[in-house]
Amino acid sequence: MPGAGGLLDVEQFPGGHSNLTYLLRYGSREFVMRRPPLGPVAPKAHDMAREHRVLNALWPVFPPAPRPYLLCEDTTVIGAPFYVMERRRGIVIRREWPRELGEAPATRRRISEAVVETMVALHAVDYAAIGLESLGRPEGFVERQIKGWVERWEQAKDREVPPLTEVAAWLTLRIPRSTAATLVHGDLKLDNTMLDPKDPGRVVAVLDWEMCTTGDPLVDLGQLLCYWAETGDPYPRSESVVQVTTLPGFLTRDEIVERYAAGTRRDVSRIAFYEVFALFKVAVVVQQIYIRWKRGQTKDERFAGMGARVEALAEAALTLAAKSGL
Repeated sequence: MPGAGGLLDVEQFPGGHSNLTYLLRYGSREFVMRRPPLGPVAPKAHDMAREHRVLNALWPVFPPAPRPYLLCEDTTVIGAPFYVMERRRGIVIRREWPRELGEAPATRRRISEAVVETMVALHAVDYAAIGLESLGRPEGFVERQIKGWVERWEQAKDREVPPLTEVAAWLTLRIPRSTAATLVHGDLKLDNTMLDPKDPGRVVAVLDWEMCTTGDPLVDLGQLLCYWAETGDPYPRSESVVQVTTLPGFLTRDEIVERYAAGTRRDVSRIAFYEVFALFKVAVVVQQIYIRWKRGQTKDERFAGMGARVEALAEAALTLAAKSGL
């Protein structure tokens, strides 16, 4: 790989509970490497070739997508498939508000708007024109998604969680008709965006493309809402998401929906369905992480207390479903 000569220095980036991300430094040249998590992984999950394919097609037409440089599927190199891409520099907002961004509510509003506008831009990409027409199967996408996530829950559960069973039934009875398909990132949220330090109202990168596919774009919007906390959220929900978006200036969830609808002209009248589905998915993902720890497949002690989060997310999803009127 050009620029990858000489001594190699490797550093793991913190954060994230799925694929592992590393900084590779060769003198003054820096790259980023992605590989699957340690231990057993679900079939078709953590597909490095798929993630590389998406970015390789997308970066020329969607500026926040980092450019990939190479894919290595030879597991004798580091023990797993991996790919290497360019390094982008910027600010990722996680659990704490970055001091360097100041306290102006107007800055937080611009960040909120930038995240929504980035989603709008992604959903406007002609995926067939860039060679991604076979990436997914848009027809019946939501139905397959719900069936698949219910199956994942059954495979990962170590106890009964009645609210989650109720939510699964509620979703199954309310699957919407197929809509015009777009690229779907699968996890486009605040901490999967990287902001320009000099102009935080500009997204310089979108991260974590492992779940990207083609299908109903409102799945992405529902996922963003799921992670977007706001003042007054009930306890189970507020304990299960990052709280930074409750600070003054951030858009509310209703304002996010309005801005997305204005930018795409899509019907968002059933968006509560997608938000409930997102909460359900996150509960299942948390259980998958927790059960890997419980079975001794990972030693990461961050995962030890995740069991209780599943119940909290299930309660939040059931409460939203009941209030939706759908």
